[in-house]
Amino acid sequence: MNEMRDVIKRNQDSQSAANEHDEQKGKYMTFKSGNEYFGLKIHYVSEIIQIQAITVIPETEDYIKGLINLRGKVIPVIDVRLRFKQKPFEYNDRTCIIVINVKDMLVGLIVEKIAEVVEIKEENILPPPTIGRIDKGQNKYVYGIGKVGDTVKLLLDPDKLLNDEDLSVVEQVNDMSIEEE
Repeated sequence: MNEMRDVIKRNQDSQSAANEHDEQKGKYMTFKSGNEYFGLKIHYVSEIIQIQAITVIPETEDYIKGLINLRGKVIPVIDVRLRFKQKPFEYNDRTCIIVINVKDMLVGLIVEKIAEVVEIKEENILPPPTIGRIDKGQNKYVYGIGKVGDTVKLLLDPDKLLNDEDLSVVEQVNDMSIEEE
């Protein structure tokens, strides 16, 4: 009897996860960085939090701002503007951290402000322009251009936001968090 209840529960959980994935399909969390609006597939987004105290990690890239403690989990944070080689900005009350899950690791993205959640149908997503593009700047992180009404959103590939060295720092931080639990 308990086994049957467990099987039914697992099926409900997997159906619930499948339904949630269907509901999230085509939805993007958009945010502003510089003069541009970017979008991340909503299924990458774990949560959005206000900017908080950041512990600096010595000898890392300038865009890796450091670590935050989020309810006992230590999470590395990246300043999106600096990652895109834009001018730094002063953090204010609109600045927030989008906590995303990349390759089963939590990473915080510091952004100027959250815009909205939008739905972008597959047919409204174009490949990024290739004119003069030799993996320069933010274009190497953009996998598509999403048309939303009269505007466009640059759609980001979170896997490409982090290079291999960044991933090793993130993995070390995540390993430390797991050991502490």
